[in-house]
Amino acid sequence: MHVMIPAAPLRFLLSPSLGEVKEHVRAELFSRALTQRLGRPVVVELAPSYEALERELVEGRVDLAWGTAEQCTAFEPQARAVLRAVRAGLWYYHAALVCRAERPLTVETLKGRRAAWVAPRSTGGYLLPMRHLRAQGLNPSDTFAEERFHGTYRKALLALLAGEADVAAIYSSHPEENTVRAYLAEHVGTDERLLIPFEFTEPTLADGLILTSRLQEADAAALVSILTTLAVRGAGLEPLLGLFDSEGFVLSSMPVPRPPPPRAVRHTEYLAAELDAQERCMRLWTPAGSAFGRDTRHAEGRRLEAVLGPEAGDALVALARAARHSGVGGRVEYRLEVEGETRWYAAEATVRAPAPGSGASTTTALLVRDVTELRALEEELYRLASFPLLHPEPMLEVGMDGALRYANPAAHTAFPDLLVRGAGHPLVEATLTWAKRGAEVGESPPTVQLGGRHWELTVALLLDPEGLRVFAKNVTARKQMEAQLFKADRMAALGSLAAAVGHEMNNPLAYMLANLAFANEELERIRKTLREQGNELEEELDDVEEALGEARDGADRLKTIVQDLRMLSRAPPEQRERVEVVPVLEHALSLVKGELRHRARLEKDFRPVPQVEGDEGRLGQVFINLLLNAVQAMSELDAARNVLRVATYTGPAGEVVVEVQDTGVGMAPEVLARLFEPFFTTRPASTGLGLSVSYAIVSSLGGTLRAESREGVGTTLTVILPAAPPNPNNNNNNNPSPSGRGTG
Repeated sequence: MHVMIPAAPLRFLLSPSLGEVKEHVRAELFSRALTQRLGRPVVVELAPSYEALERELVEGRVDLAWGTAEQCTAFEPQARAVLRAVRAGLWYYHAALVCRAERPLTVETLKGRRAAWVAPRSTGGYLLPMRHLRAQGLNPSDTFAEERFHGTYRKALLALLAGEADVAAIYSSHPEENTVRAYLAEHVGTDERLLIPFEFTEPTLADGLILTSRLQEADAAALVSILTTLAVRGAGLEPLLGLFDSEGFVLSSMPVPRPPPPRAVRHTEYLAAELDAQERCMRLWTPAGSAFGRDTRHAEGRRLEAVLGPEAGDALVALARAARHSGVGGRVEYRLEVEGETRWYAAEATVRAPAPGSGASTTTALLVRDVTELRALEEELYRLASFPLLHPEPMLEVGMDGALRYANPAAHTAFPDLLVRGAGHPLVEATLTWAKRGAEVGESPPTVQLGGRHWELTVALLLDPEGLRVFAKNVTARKQMEAQLFKADRMAALGSLAAAVGHEMNNPLAYMLANLAFANEELERIRKTLREQGNELEEELDDVEEALGEARDGADRLKTIVQDLRMLSRAPPEQRERVEVVPVLEHALSLVKGELRHRARLEKDFRPVPQVEGDEGRLGQVFINLLLNAVQAMSELDAARNVLRVATYTGPAGEVVVEVQDTGVGMAPEVLARLFEPFFTTRPASTGLGLSVSYAIVSSLGGTLRAESREGVGTTLTVILPAAPPNPNNNNNNNPSPSGRGTG
């Protein structure tokens, strides 16, 4: 079977963007237009700098590149072709030196002034003015008191307007003031009137597209044809040339820009008409003399639907009639089947009122354009534009002052107070701090904790206008997992330490307990002898006996701690038995009943649960530790209100769940985070090992022990244990054990 191998994409590299969002969108649309017309994929990328673009050209890693005038000239000898941009009918341009209107300058008065340039590789914004000044006998480094690069024409001009500089430069297709003002207005709007040009440079060839030798000749020829004819037969794609601030392209070898050779026109790309009140054609014109498959010559005096046919004409007549009745014009898009193809058209109607006293009647002007290809690209643009709206994670853009420019629906859902708090929102504050500090290579993105959730921020810098784009990713689950892993590692380390400490303490402690027991026996023997002799020294032995008793109590407590340490570090027993959970829990409750009676009311909800596999004694130790912890969290002063609730039930996956819930004081988040750490306690008389030992026991049984707590509400400790596997020798032993249910 023959397998079609898709053609490798052509790599099209653009010079650094001058308007981040706009240029990226235009680049994406242009790549899709080229792909559609060339019949093979074209991937457009934006180079991070002029130097990076030139490096890619030198190393032969790019098929097409949008280069500066100098780069086009330098690479033209080894390129397949160089297409120069056409602006105002010219494929060369000048640079104009500009100053503030209130402080006019001349070349002779530049000494000691401050200059605002665009970039070291910018032709109109730096190189062309430099060459011109040197030709005038001026050395820029000696002429200017200060020279600064601002990255874009807009920023350089704004620096000039703000008084931070005295002179700047901008490109101009013609060396005259009105043309320069048009270009100034593109960058600074109405503030262009505050600036004036005072010097024009010699012309230079325009910047343009470099088709490198990496391209196949057939592909290069096809691209030359597409790019040089895009402006005149682009089917509505002319706006895409705004990416290059150009109205077209021409081969460098051409002496002057010239229109492409005539070609057979299959589709209507442009139609203009003027209709009278009866929808008769006063004038009608198309480039090819035909429209919608019909001859449009000699249309004057005929009704429009008769000229174009009812399918095409009826929609236009309806639009013209509606515009004439409303007096405000209108626009409509419609679809037609033309020569077996589906085409989309955009039609606009404008009402033309006669001059007063002329006696003429009102007419309607129609303009129809074929927008099939542009519409196809717009559909892609809408799909791409839906990304922020449909993205499930928060995305926002803020200015460098913290002003919120945009937030997608997910951002408003996750942070409902975003608009209210504005620049004071923790998310915005963290973003601004990150941007001002600057990220170092390999540095992790910032993380913000809000409402118990962790948000990892990815921040991108926007160039013009300056701002920050922020993606916020909810990494709460990851942070919790990291905390659990950290806790597990710490527990493992503490377990190893406990094993070592317990082993080292065990022998000295045994000596101590044996010697204390011996000293106590000897003291009793001496006391008995003195009593028989009637010696008064017997009474003086009371203090010694009390001191020995305290030493023995301390040694017994140390023995308990060592046992707990050894339990904490001990591996799970190799031999396990099937254990009924509820009876073990009932036994543990009976042991704490005396202390519970004065503190709280007991509520039991014991539902049938499967057996578990483990050590009954160790499991009982877990339940006693949990119950004591819950009881001691409740004050005797609130005994009438306090409730200890103990419940068992089977989880959704068949696991055994035991809950111990109290109505005590609860715990702060920082206390809850360290609850299962060895030796961590908030009670002076506690060793801080009970819950950590319980955690180790439950973990050794393959289960989990977790805690939830709210200050002033209470705490819930939950034990989850896997059910014992079925016993093949007894089909009935997997049934839940019967248990009581009630309130005590």
